[in-house]
Amino acid sequence: MTTAAAWEAAGICLPREIEMTLTATARPPLTDLRLLLALPEWRVELPGGRTQSATDVLALCRNELGLCAIAVEAKVLEDFGPTVAEKRSGSSDGQAERLRYLHELLGVRHFAGEIRYQLLHRTASALLTAREFHAATAVMMIHAFDTPADRRQDFDAFAAEMGAVVAVPGVYHVPRMAAPSLYLAWCDGDATFRAVNVPKSC
Repeated sequence: MTTAAAWEAAGICLPREIEMTLTATARPPLTDLRLLLALPEWRVELPGGRTQSATDVLALCRNELGLCAIAVEAKVLEDFGPTVAEKRSGSSDGQAERLRYLHELLGVRHFAGEIRYQLLHRTASALLTAREFHAATAVMMIHAFDTPADRRQDFDAFAAEMGAVVAVPGVYHVPRMAAPSLYLAWCDGDATFRAVNVPKSC
């Protein structure tokens, strides 16, 4: 509900804090982005297992350099769920297949056990969606509302495992990824939206 309120308030634009976070990098693919559409609960098929990867908001944007796909994972006081080690422990054949696929897709031979599995999922969704739309740039964005500081440490640890480099505080670039290029970003949302109720549609 908090995320819906924030995006509804932004109207035809990206939420201001997201726009400012990306613009601060001064990276041409992330500046002067125009929102084309924002889709809630965007689902991406992944090999293995029975469930799809569900992204809270998919934002397709563009500037003069081309399309940018932003996969938004919203957090309100939440953590990122189980670790990779917990997923490896007693995994089914399907789950093991999915883990192998995520490692291959993200270009990491072996994620450390303490890395949060959800971050692999969401980054995979950003990459696969960008490829589907032939977007030049993919962004996995955490949109955090009153989220405890230790959750940010989980995000930073994941970025380190990905071999990412800091573009600006809160935004990482993964140099080895191209076509699309990949960014990992953390943005603190406006916590006042926690008190806003979005009317249900008929």
